[in-house]
Amino acid sequence: MDSTTLALLEKIFLTVFPLVAIVSVGFFYARKRHTDMTTANTINIDIFVPALIFSVLSAKSFDLPQFQMLAVGAAIIVLGSGLLLLPVCKLLKVSPKTFLPPMMFNNSGNLGLPLAVLAFGEHALPAAVVLFLVENLLHFTVGLYILDHKTNPINVLKMPMILATIAGLIWSTFDLHLPVAAATFIEMLGQISIPLMLFALGVRMTSVDLTHWKIGLWGAILCPLSGLAIALAIQPLLQLEPLHFTYLVLFGALPPAVLNYMVSERYQQEPHQVASIVLLGNIGSLIIIPATLFFIL
Repeated sequence: MDSTTLALLEKIFLTVFPLVAIVSVGFFYARKRHTDMTTANTINIDIFVPALIFSVLSAKSFDLPQFQMLAVGAAIIVLGSGLLLLPVCKLLKVSPKTFLPPMMFNNSGNLGLPLAVLAFGEHALPAAVVLFLVENLLHFTVGLYILDHKTNPINVLKMPMILATIAGLIWSTFDLHLPVAAATFIEMLGQISIPLMLFALGVRMTSVDLTHWKIGLWGAILCPLSGLAIALAIQPLLQLEPLHFTYLVLFGALPPAVLNYMVSERYQQEPHQVASIVLLGNIGSLIIIPATLFFIL
């Protein structure tokens, strides 16, 4: 094995290991001691993640136009995965409302944000945040509409993450400046969000069973496969610059978001099946993500 390959394998290990380690800490801690992450997750979604989003979007280095086509690509992957796998639901004898949301809405928050930073450095965070925002916006509009056609998409505007996005874009567009103390305060709040997401992912995995392992296995294969296929297919059309294309490929390879399980519980849409899809999808990412990094790095 030559030095270049060894260096690449070391890079992949250094990227994946911290993620797996933090998720494992959450998993084993929750196995040993009852851990209720409800309050922590709510605080993360309402305060820490919005702080991260605002901190990134309001920074001088953030230039929205340069991410437009990347955002379009992310939207095509999310929506295209649902359309591509819709016929598969009949073959697997599973409800589209159960199977398609986990296939469409990936783990761009808990996994995508830290993965991008570890793989490409801090300069990748703005792009990762854009991908995360596209996926979340579609999840809380299209995703909820799939489960309940009476859902009012306007409610998404009340979400702290969306409000932080709007505020951050205004700050960036008009070249406004925060006092250094305030900027540092918001940045530090935002830095809490990513490790907490990973820890919460580990805790969540302890409450998932493998009763429906077959559908979970199919999901673990088809979720990244559809995302990667679409990312590769649309590149000739979008003509993304090489670095943005690697971000999009990595986005396409991400496993189902844990949020799919929480939403399925809320709407009573076969949560046990969704749980198996989410769990096995994230376990499968231990193979898919390193393989994808080997391809794009």
